[in-house]
Amino acid sequence: MNTPLAERMRPKSLADYYGQEHLVGPKGSLSQMIVNGVFPSMVFWGPPGTGKTTLAQLLAKEKERPFYQLSAINAGVKEVREIIQKAENTGGLFSGKSPILFIDEIHRFSKAQQDSLLNAVEKGIVTLIGATTENPSFEVINALLSRCQVYLLEALGKKDLQNILTQALTTDEQLKAKKIEIKESEALIELAGGDARKLLSLLELVVQNQNSKKIVLTNALVFDTVQTQTVLFDKNGDFHYDMVSAFIKSIRGSDPNAAVYWLARMIEAGEDIAFIARRMLILAAEDIGIANPTALVLANSTFQAVTSVGYPEGRILLSECALYLASSPKSNRAYKAIDYALEKVKQTGNLQVPIHLRNAPTKLMKELGYGQGYQYAHDFQNQFVDQEFLPEQIRGTKFYDPGENPKEKTIREFLKFRWKEKYNY
Repeated sequence: MNTPLAERMRPKSLADYYGQEHLVGPKGSLSQMIVNGVFPSMVFWGPPGTGKTTLAQLLAKEKERPFYQLSAINAGVKEVREIIQKAENTGGLFSGKSPILFIDEIHRFSKAQQDSLLNAVEKGIVTLIGATTENPSFEVINALLSRCQVYLLEALGKKDLQNILTQALTTDEQLKAKKIEIKESEALIELAGGDARKLLSLLELVVQNQNSKKIVLTNALVFDTVQTQTVLFDKNGDFHYDMVSAFIKSIRGSDPNAAVYWLARMIEAGEDIAFIARRMLILAAEDIGIANPTALVLANSTFQAVTSVGYPEGRILLSECALYLASSPKSNRAYKAIDYALEKVKQTGNLQVPIHLRNAPTKLMKELGYGQGYQYAHDFQNQFVDQEFLPEQIRGTKFYDPGENPKEKTIREFLKFRWKEKYNY
């Protein structure tokens, strides 16, 4: 099995480790810790691809400690206890060389799972290093966090990424076997977004998709490769959003064929099923709205159903919803109405509620006139009576202007019969 480039390029020593100068540079916190021989339990907090796992492995190597690694995704209390038992049997507590237990994505551990670490950490049976992309203040229990030092890892800078890129091309045997010339590296650096693993994965993707004897890396080549090959690589980046943007605009533009194509592209790329359904739910309100209120009902039912069904069957539900929404009449008038109302609120501030519309639950409020003059619509013909519902300062402001689709034409006639003089329907 071919080992991925990112794994092949994992640093073997701190001298090969790029980035995090504030931690491993000459005056870095961890550098001083190594020199002084102090080695507490720690939590590494930072974005993906910033070297949390690698740094833990290198520290264990530097301190000549046994190294155990678990992922919180597929490990639990049982696995933790097994490692603690091994640590106790090796006598590391008495030798001052307690094993390092590295737990990746420690924020995924439940409270009970984190509790299972407390005794071993407090007694020094293991030295814990947890890695997380989430704020440990919220995701790690206080009892465990108080026993650990938290170190923040930063996204890698352009210079660090460029050095990693150069190192990969000059030291990796598989890349050296190919004739690769970097003409432009801006796209690689930009798409990496401070993530070394993403940088190397993208480089490998581009190289693997070239059949020519000589590969000239350019920005255009990088962008074309990512766009045509897969969005799995960049599920949270620009191409991820380009894909869903094309999907939403196709539905908004009433093209069911384009909508189902872009839906297929996202499904094939492994897009989160709930994300797709959620975007259609928003579109049903924003772009279809009152022109077809059933669209929102269907989109909401689809969202609830696909989160239960999942893939592969969920693709059918998504397809049905996308085709229905794309083939539906469109209106953004509800969306425009609320945005206009919000703009007016910001302009005019907290205008007083007209006194006849105020609630009067107490005797004093009734004596002050709250609710007096309010006319109950059901007491009048057609359940309507002409009275003021807006503050005096903005009376007559028309926030909702029905569209020209069949449903809203009917609504316009309904409103015109009642409010023609006031709102000019």
